[in-house]
Amino acid sequence: MPEAIGEVPVAFMRVVALVFGLVWGSFLNVVIYRAPRGRSVVHPPSTCPGCGALIRPYDNVPVVSWLLLRGRARCCRAKISVRYPLVELMGGLLSVAILEVIVRALPGGTPVLRAAAIFLAYFTLILALVAAAFIDAEHMYLPDVITLGGTVLGVVTATLRGESLGGAVLGTAVGFVMVWLPFIVIYPRLRGRHGMGLGDAKLTMLAGAWFGWPAAFFVLMAAAIQGTIAAVVIYLTLGKIEEPEGVRADREELQKAAAAGDAEAAQILAEDPLGEPPDGDSLGQSRLPFGPFLILAIFEQIFFGRWLALASQHWLGLS
Repeated sequence: MPEAIGEVPVAFMRVVALVFGLVWGSFLNVVIYRAPRGRSVVHPPSTCPGCGALIRPYDNVPVVSWLLLRGRARCCRAKISVRYPLVELMGGLLSVAILEVIVRALPGGTPVLRAAAIFLAYFTLILALVAAAFIDAEHMYLPDVITLGGTVLGVVTATLRGESLGGAVLGTAVGFVMVWLPFIVIYPRLRGRHGMGLGDAKLTMLAGAWFGWPAAFFVLMAAAIQGTIAAVVIYLTLGKIEEPEGVRADREELQKAAAAGDAEAAQILAEDPLGEPPDGDSLGQSRLPFGPFLILAIFEQIFFGRWLALASQHWLGLS
């Protein structure tokens, strides 16, 4: 058995990474659908979204089954969203990207077990962030198990990944405060509404834990620029930015529960900024999930961070 990563055939690593990513990408679809609804992600097994019948293993092969069934369930012919194979494919491609950009950049003498641990750390982070992006895009909600769990993972794996523990802790603190203080504490007192959500602060905290406070700042700025461009393009194209359907559905459920006397639902409606519909259709009043743009910027940091750092140093005349 090879002891160092340089002894493992590259083709073998690529195939394993691709298959591994596709399989876990399939599980990711379960997380994206069930987590916001408070359902277990491990039980029951995968079921048809149309009739609820159990999906057979041969109909649950990532990407391939969707293509063979032409995007419809075998049991009832219900249409299966193209999102399912896309998420599976994302899992496979991102897994290979981690291998190429991070694992293969390690010295050839790096022990296989250490290289595998580094791969698993980044793979866990990236798949969790993909889930968070889809959940936030639909529900404008970032689960703590992803944001806080990802932050803890970043801190505890800092030395494994060649980062300093002190830098990870400092990045965690700065990453959180740079959003929490101006946008959650100060902004509401000036404008009467939140500038960003607490989940967004936890995402920049996660970025700081993994890559240090300068990277957390980059993630926030890059997300702001890309999010602004996307908002303007959507607004100019469609004339308005629709509130996510999942947010409207969640609010209606809470309103029904509150009308039936559920005190907890009434409190959530009163305290959550999403408890009321947008004030208008203007660009300034629109609601666009910011989490996916933060996550996109984190991916840019993971895969292009070294190149961006070198390019910035060259541009500033520091190299």
